[in-house]
Amino acid sequence: MLPSRRGRTARVPAACALLLATAAASVTVAGCGDTGGLRGAGATPTAVSPARLWPDLTPASSPAYDIGEVDHEAVEGVAVPGGDIRRADPVAVVRAEIAAHPDDYAGDKAPYRETARRMTDCGTPGESARCPVLRPYYRDLTGDGRPELTLGFRLLPEKMTAVRVYGVEKGRLVRIMSYEDAVSAVELAGRSVVVRSPSEVAGYEYRLQWTWDPDQEAMLLTHDEMLRTGDTPGVKRPSPSPSPSPSASPSASAR
Repeated sequence: MLPSRRGRTARVPAACALLLATAAASVTVAGCGDTGGLRGAGATPTAVSPARLWPDLTPASSPAYDIGEVDHEAVEGVAVPGGDIRRADPVAVVRAEIAAHPDDYAGDKAPYRETARRMTDCGTPGESARCPVLRPYYRDLTGDGRPELTLGFRLLPEKMTAVRVYGVEKGRLVRIMSYEDAVSAVELAGRSVVVRSPSEVAGYEYRLQWTWDPDQEAMLLTHDEMLRTGDTPGVKRPSPSPSPSPSASPSASAR
C-alpha cells in the first residue's frame, strides 16, 4: 500500500509494486498511475561556447600596470610577545604605519592628518568614538593553524577606511594585505577577506575579495566585481518576511 496525494490508501497492482521496489519512489513508472514523479521543466537553453577575439593578437610581455597585487612587508617597532599576534597592540600597529608614512599623516596638508591627531584618544580599540582604530578581529586566514589579525582604522578627514591583515613570521609582525577606500562593509568568509564599497552607479556596489596565496606569502585580490544591490533611488523595496526559524551566522573571534 502507498499513500496517495489525497490522503487515501491507494492499491497498487503487483507488477507495479515490483517495479516501484526497484525504482526511486519519486519516478513515475509507465502504467502505474501518477505517483508524484518528476516532471519536465521545459526546454534547456542551448550552451554557447566562448568566442575568442583576435586570435592573432601578440601576447603582452609585461603587466599592464602595477596595482599592488602583492603586499608582504615587515612592520617595524611593534612587539609580538611569544609570537602570539593576539598580544600585539593594535593601536601600536597603526601608530607604526603613521610613522612610516609621514606624508600621509603629518602636517596640515596631509590627507589623513585627522587620523594622526585622534590617535591620542585611543585606549582599547573600538571603545572610544574618537579613536580611529576599529575593533580587531582574529582568524586563521592562511591555513597554518594560527590566527591572523584583521585590523581597520578610519582615514580622516577623507571619510575612508583602511583594511589591513597581519601575520607573524619568525616572531616579527608582517603585513600581508592592505586596502583603503570608502568602505560600506567588511567580511571574513572562510579564509578570505571581502570588502564592499559603494559605487557611483545607482543600485550597484563593488565587491572585492582577497585570498591567501602561499607562493606569494600574501593575500591576493582574487575577485573584483560590480554587483547589483537592488537599492535604486526612488524605488521602494518590499520588506522581507521574517524567517520562522532564523539561524545565527558564526562571527569572527574578537579580542
